[in-house]
Amino acid sequence: MCGIVGLMANRPVNQALYDALTVLQHRGQDAAGMMTWHEGRFLLRKSNGLVRDVFHTRHMTRLKGNLGIGHVRYPTAGSSSEAESQPFYVNSPYGLALAHNGNLTNSDQLKQELYSTDLRHINTSSDSEVLLNVFAHELGKQGHHLEAEDVFDAVRRVHRRCRGGYAAVAMINGFGMVAFRDPQGIRPVVFGTCETEEGRDVMIASESVALDVGGFELVRDLAPGEAIFVDMRGEIHTRECADNAVLAPCIFEHVYLARPDSMLDGAYVYVTRMEMGRKLGDRILREWPEHDIDVVIPIPDTSRTSALELAQHLGVTYREGFVKNRYIGRTFIMPGQTQRRKSVRQKLNAIDSEFEGKNVLLVDDSIVRGTTCKQIIQMAREAGARKVYFASAAPPVRYPNVYGIDMPVANELIAHGRSEAEVGELIGADRIFYQDLEDLKSACREVNPQLERFDCSVFDGDYITGDIDEAYLSALEAARGDAVKQKAGSAHSVVDLHNDVEDYG
Repeated sequence: MCGIVGLMANRPVNQALYDALTVLQHRGQDAAGMMTWHEGRFLLRKSNGLVRDVFHTRHMTRLKGNLGIGHVRYPTAGSSSEAESQPFYVNSPYGLALAHNGNLTNSDQLKQELYSTDLRHINTSSDSEVLLNVFAHELGKQGHHLEAEDVFDAVRRVHRRCRGGYAAVAMINGFGMVAFRDPQGIRPVVFGTCETEEGRDVMIASESVALDVGGFELVRDLAPGEAIFVDMRGEIHTRECADNAVLAPCIFEHVYLARPDSMLDGAYVYVTRMEMGRKLGDRILREWPEHDIDVVIPIPDTSRTSALELAQHLGVTYREGFVKNRYIGRTFIMPGQTQRRKSVRQKLNAIDSEFEGKNVLLVDDSIVRGTTCKQIIQMAREAGARKVYFASAAPPVRYPNVYGIDMPVANELIAHGRSEAEVGELIGADRIFYQDLEDLKSACREVNPQLERFDCSVFDGDYITGDIDEAYLSALEAARGDAVKQKAGSAHSVVDLHNDVEDYG
């Protein structure tokens, strides 16, 4: 889960890219980067940290140009080296820079092909650098002069070589900006325009909220397998570039990842979360019509929308029972279980009066490792709750994600190999309720009936790209477990030679 943005404008793009990255910060808090193009040179600033900490005035003034891309990152492979922050750059062909969200499931195979056949060297463990070099190699086959169809031909060959979930935005020196989406549309990407006195500006981003903050009008999502090319005149060209493309977006975007004020694949995330609350309320009423719930309390922030609808559906009082420290990151994506445990108490504080003597239903968007909800249930009891029930707006997360979300290791998932009742016992809840998977799908379809398929692999283990087996999952576990992350976090990071603004000819 990363955030990407690209902008072709008739004015300097640095501030607009910065603003877009700040509203995409929820997609990655590990590192941020921005690269602009000015008079034939790429200008780069990237480093570990939040957007506000990475970019200072001295960086912004040197990031000149009317074309640029940006990225916010968290590491799915456990590495926090500045060398793996994005965007990435290669000088051949033309000069090419790329920012990427997602994960290539055949990255190791591609890396070997790049070395032995394409004669390209990969300098990091990032699959984003692999994607960049595959695209660069395919683009290099098009010759000295590029037209839109040449770019689309290169993207077609990228889709034939690359598997997994990915959305990418890139700059081609002297030719323009291009973005493309994987053939299943797993990872999101949208584009929009803004008419100014100087002409039309074009923005591409992971979520529509980035367009909103810049005053852009959303045109639409990129279709699965589609590419968009914006030439140096600002003309927009689009083309379907994948064979047998089918829309199956990641449903976890609606559960947790995306901002509620974003629209993804024609569905407002806020409204889909409202529907999740109603569906979950229906299940509780079916299973427990004579419930004794006194109050519904959300675990901020993502679950608020679902919790409010759930409370109204049950006819139960809704209350805010926790105050959130907004300067603590999203806990499930933090590296290492020890840090996650420590951060929960720093992140939330209970309001005792909302719990004392009451039967409380706590609502969260999902239960991943169980670390957060177990401690929160204990906090509710310490605040005086008589009984503590727990509801998840999502089904049990039982399988690792391979398409770019940092929940890869099966034995770290509390629901893996366990029943719902066993999970409830482990987290200390008096009763637990999960969303039905079909109800979750229905919640999204009711907002946009055209959403026929989804990637629900974290819930049902069905990997829609069709290339995931037990050997792959075992290798993933060895590479991405908490032990690996803790070891990586204690190791001395490799210094990126280009982690500040540099000129590339």
